[in-house]
Amino acid sequence: MPLVTPIRGKPATVEVIKTEEKGSDVNIATYLLVDAYEHDFESAVVITDDSDLVEPINIVRRRLHHHVTVLSPRGKSRELSKAATRFRKIDNSHLASSQFPATLSDKFGTIDKPAGW
Repeated sequence: MPLVTPIRGKPATVEVIKTEEKGSDVNIATYLLVDAYEHDFESAVVITDDSDLVEPINIVRRRLHHHVTVLSPRGKSRELSKAATRFRKIDNSHLASSQFPATLSDKFGTIDKPAGW
């Protein structure tokens, strides 16, 4: 990846390991649309803050006439709130009580939750 402020005479890039998830929004959108076209639900619930899902939700609601409730961890997406039939912020106490413990162990070792989570 390129450095924000490279130093003259030093490498302008660094090697990084990216651990972010990719593609989950596309998968959610795909299955939401397929299930709606196949009439596999009357009402869907999508847990997201990702505004990339606005258009699939709009299609499911306006073209296919299914209800879509969005449960939002942050509750701040105006676009999602307009697209959904219903939009609700998930209460922070519910999110906190749904978390794994700070430390998990199995036969492969221990996993610690990052301090900022």
